[in-house]
Amino acid sequence: METLEKSEETVSNNTQRMAGTVNWGTATVIGVFAGMLYGGSKEAAASVSKDAEVMLKLGSTPDKREQYRLMRDAMEKRFIRVTRGSIVGGVRLGMFTAAFYNLQNLLAEKRGVHDVFNVVGAGSATAAVFGLIMPGSLIWRARNVALGSALGAAICFPLGWLQLKLIEKANEVNEAAHLGSDQRGEAKSGVSAAIERLEENLNK
Repeated sequence: METLEKSEETVSNNTQRMAGTVNWGTATVIGVFAGMLYGGSKEAAASVSKDAEVMLKLGSTPDKREQYRLMRDAMEKRFIRVTRGSIVGGVRLGMFTAAFYNLQNLLAEKRGVHDVFNVVGAGSATAAVFGLIMPGSLIWRARNVALGSALGAAICFPLGWLQLKLIEKANEVNEAAHLGSDQRGEAKSGVSAAIERLEENLNK
């Protein structure tokens, strides 16, 4: 029994996240959907010029069957472009989000504290890795790594500071709410005790 209790305590301690860290699974799902929305809308906006070309062809084609074929081909190609853009955008942003929050949680676990430097380190490392896997020569990839690392750190520093400030504010609000509920509970207990005493006096 003692062994089971110790193992349960160990599992519960391992599964607890440090305060302020983000669940990377939830963040990855949000990143995938945001990337799909961005990629699809980007391809849909880029298809406007191609739709204008199709309209010009329709105006110069008197045959109804040829017009129908042109319209069908244009709609099929637009659907394929938007679908491909949504998938590629979702995969890219989802991978970036998963890597970023995994690195952030790993740094917080190894350092034993969650601060702005975890966010900066995770953003810099993730941007550097994505710069490394981009196509191009070795010099171009090295440039992307250096640029990505610098931009990742520069962008993530204010974002990490803002995230920590919001977490601190939320914790203060929660503590104030708990104190208010405790005070209301004490007031209710005092009122109930006074009512009970009054009932006892009336019964006498």
